[in-house]
Amino acid sequence: MRYAVFSDIHSNLEAYEAVLEAISKEKADAYYCCGDIVGYGADPAECILKTKAINPVIIAGNHDWASGGQTDMSNFTSSAKAAVLWTAEKLSKGDKEYLNNLRLINKDKFLMVHGSPSHPEEFNYVFGLNDAYPAFLRMQEENIRLCFIGHTHAAGVLIEDMGYITFNPWPSVKLAKGKKYIINVGSVGQPRDSNPRAAYCIYDTDMETIEIKRVEYDIVKAQEKIVKAGLPAVLAERLSLGK
Repeated sequence: MRYAVFSDIHSNLEAYEAVLEAISKEKADAYYCCGDIVGYGADPAECILKTKAINPVIIAGNHDWASGGQTDMSNFTSSAKAAVLWTAEKLSKGDKEYLNNLRLINKDKFLMVHGSPSHPEEFNYVFGLNDAYPAFLRMQEENIRLCFIGHTHAAGVLIEDMGYITFNPWPSVKLAKGKKYIINVGSVGQPRDSNPRAAYCIYDTDMETIEIKRVEYDIVKAQEKIVKAGLPAVLAERLSLGK
């Protein structure tokens, strides 16, 4: 089986269309999304519509629930709050219901959460080794080998082996028995790992490989839409920087 896993679309239609086109050539058997369809970008309703069309296994991101009015924005930056308020005005009642009905966790073929598997309802970040310890502890308690996440917008793989945690900087990983993995699939619509290209992941169960892939998209068009919509300029500027 080949699973396409992606996250953090953030209302960036241009990036989303580029990723979906790339995935269509991957011969993926199923789509999985780690949340945050909306927020930051200028096409929230269109991105929800595309998500419904491909019908992925999907969980909630903090921007999804905030835009639907289900969670507060106490931990949001000023630009993130502005984007959520703008997004909420653009969404229909049905769109908000769709976002609010997204669950926090999926344990179908593997574990999938937006932030950390440790208290996923808090949308904590897994930035590095220190954040990974409680996450891997939760995986150990539930006897889970693989966990896919997003939220930080920075792609990469954390590996736990006999209590030791390492970070894999390469775009592909060969899975090994006895080890546990947290795979951050990066962001479709707003990468923050100094690579502005849209990110997605392919998990091949036959080859036992994880591949994080990047794809070019029309950044300028996405930026122009953000500016025209009256959203904070920083949300457009950061797209070309990958930060």
